[in-house]
Formats: sequence, C-alpha cells, structure tokens
Amino acid sequence: MTDRDLQSRLITRAVSGRYDLFVKLGALLAAVGAALFVLAVSGGQSDRAWQAFHVDWLYFTGLTAGSLALNAAYKVGNAKWPGVIVRFSQATVFFAVVSLIGAVLIFTLGYHAIYGAMQAQLPGLSPGKQLWLSHGFMMARVILGLTLLFSVGWMLVRADLVPDMAAVKEGMQDVRRRMYEQWTAGYDGSPAGIAANEARIHRLAPLYVVLYAIVATIVAFDCVMALQPHWFSNLLGGFYFMGSFLGGHTLLVLLMLYGRRQLAISDLVSPKQRHDLGKMCFGFTVFWAYLMWAQFLVIWYGNLPEETGFVFARLWGPWLPVGRWVFLGMFLIPFWGLIWVAAKKSAFFLGLFALVSLVALWLERYLLVTPSVTAQAGPPFALAEAGPLLGFLGFFLLAYGLFARTFPMVSPRLAAITLQEERHHGHGEEFFHDERPKDFAMPAELERRDHERG
Repeated sequence: MTDRDLQSRLITRAVSGRYDLFVKLGALLAAVGAALFVLAVSGGQSDRAWQAFHVDWLYFTGLTAGSLALNAAYKVGNAKWPGVIVRFSQATVFFAVVSLIGAVLIFTLGYHAIYGAMQAQLPGLSPGKQLWLSHGFMMARVILGLTLLFSVGWMLVRADLVPDMAAVKEGMQDVRRRMYEQWTAGYDGSPAGIAANEARIHRLAPLYVVLYAIVATIVAFDCVMALQPHWFSNLLGGFYFMGSFLGGHTLLVLLMLYGRRQLAISDLVSPKQRHDLGKMCFGFTVFWAYLMWAQFLVIWYGNLPEETGFVFARLWGPWLPVGRWVFLGMFLIPFWGLIWVAAKKSAFFLGLFALVSLVALWLERYLLVTPSVTAQAGPPFALAEAGPLLGFLGFFLLAYGLFARTFPMVSPRLAAITLQEERHHGHGEEFFHDERPKDFAMPAELERRDHERG
C-alpha cells in the first residue's frame, strides 16, 4: 500500500462511522434512566436518587475530563504512537454539556439531599471553613471551573479537528460538507497555516493539563471531602484526577476496540498500539495504588479521629465488601493481568481488564460518596440508584455517538505519522523489545520490505 493509498483510505474511513449502537442504545438508556429517576424523586426516594445522581455525575465527569487530559498530555509530550486511536478519546468532549447541566442540578434541586448533612455541621466549623463551604461560593467555583476546563478542552479538540476536516471535506457528499467548509474557512493548509494551528494546539494542551489538575482538585474537595467536612486529605484531589486519568485510558481501550470495527480499520490498530496503551493502563494502575497507599498510610499513622473515621466507615462492616472489590478491580486484577506482554497485545484480554478497571472505578466513586450521605445501614442499590446510572450512561453514549456522526473519527495526519513510525521501526535490527512484524500495522508490507533488503 502506497502512502497515497493509505492516506486515501484514512480520509474515507474517518467519516464512515455511524455509531448506531451508541446513538440508539444511548437514547433508550437515557430515557429509561430519566424516567426511573423521576419516579424515585416523586415516589419518596428523592434523597437516594439525588445521592446516586451525584455519584454518577462525579464518575462520568471524571471520565470526560480525564479523557481530554489524556489527549492534552499526549500533545504536550509529542506522542506519536496514539495517532490512529486518539480521536476516540477526544470524542468524549460532547458529554461536557451534560456534565455542566448535571452540576447545575446538583447545586440547585439536589443540593439539600446531597449536602444536607454537611449543612447541619456548618455552625460548628471555623468561619473560614463556613465561607468556603457556603452554597453560593461552592456552586460558583465548581460550575465556573468546569466551564473553563471544558471550554479549553473543546478549543483543543476543535483545533485538532480543523486540519482533518479540511482533508476530508472534498470527499463529503452529505450535509456535513457545508459545516466542514465553514469551520475550515480560515485554514489554508499552507506550511504557515499548519504551523499556526500546531502552535495553537501546543498552547492549549499544557493549559488544559494545568487546569485539569486545579479544577479536578476543586471537584474532589467540594463534591467528596465537603460531604464529611471534618475529614480532610490533601491527597484527595490528586487521587481523584489521577483515577480519572486512568479511567480515561481504560475507557479509550473499549472505545478503540469498538471504533476500529465501526470504521473498518482493525488492521491499522496494531498489537503494538494496544501494547503501548496497555502499558499506560498498567502504569497508572500502579500509580493509583501508590496514591491510595500514600493517603491511607498518613491517616493510619496519625490515628486522628477526624481523619480515621472516613476510612473506618468504608473498611468495616457492610461497606467492607465494596472496599474489597475496589481494591481487586482497581489494582490487583488489572495489575496481575496487564503485567503480561501478551495480555496487553491481545484485544480480548486488554478489553477485559480495562472493563474490570472501569467498573471498579465506579465502585470507588460510589464508596467515596455514599457512606457520607446515605441514611442506609449498608450499600443501597435499587431502582432509585439504577435510574441515574442508566441515565448518565445513556447520555454519555448518545453524546459520543453524535460526535462520531459529525466529525472525523480518525485523524488522517496523526494516523499517518503513527503508521509511518511503525513502518520505519518494524523491521530487522530496529525491532522494539518484545515486538515482531506481526505486532505492527500492515505486517505483510514489512515482511516484503525485509525480503527486498535481503
């Protein structure tokens, strides 16, 4: 396959995905979840429904922000290996709208159900802490912070989309062509234009990374730690945003496995790319465990009642099984699974361990929030909790599917860089450790080139 043939294929496949499963299933789940949520709120289970809403909002907001942080971090590091798959992560950006609406609902209609216990404790706190945890101040910083974060994230994604829209618009035959022409009107594709756009990307990417750490820390403090205001941990912010960053990687695994078939590019998503993505998942799994231990060790060693109570409530009695599943799913199972090279290269096993990690991440968010707010003696989960979960999952799939139907889901220019790198390294004495011709995209071409060299 010549470079021109490859580029032509990438341009064609980039806009071919319909993502019908995401759109139709997402719309169905969103409708069912919203109906169950309304029934719970109107049927005497309002507190439980809003508390579950808070957990799911925290989880899916973290996944969206973490996925965009993944993209920004790769831009900062000039990473070349994820060029074929990185758009699958960028496509989460549409969920930002749902996240912001959810934040408004939490701090208006759901505020008393979620923060009622915290409000009752405010009079016993210091004046400074009372001001910090006041309703208006908390609402303003969370919503404004997320608005700023997601605005920069969208500008970064849009800057990355424009060159690809310019590349594919000539072959477009549907209603998207007019939008593509409008979006790319100021982009001429000249060396100067390309350089200016790349400079914009490399200004926005580090800005997003910094904002991600700050805003996600605010979200963790105000949406987790504030629920039990006598407890504090300086590490909680990092624990939340690095957990979300890990979630962004494991989510990318599943989105990549689905998207490669949807776009008919399975042969271009090579075992080497899966290996690289698996190494990222493995590394941040270990880092999550390090942060968990670092946070726990200080609390345990200090043995102060205002600190140990938060941990004790989650690792004793009816909550202990949830804590065990979090440890197993977030660390032990993926650590054991992804330590093997073959598992990281295998689409099945990489997807399996990524799914386990994602489910465990939801349990971790559930464990962080629910014991602080629920009136139940143990972990509650019934229709009141199922409604928000189904609703957020549905809106996430729907938002993702709408993005995928609108924009190129493969970047021809970034994918070409990745595949050219694989062509360059995937032969002879230049093999990477534990990689062979079959681990690279288009192995038949590599074998032919080696034969010609011989």
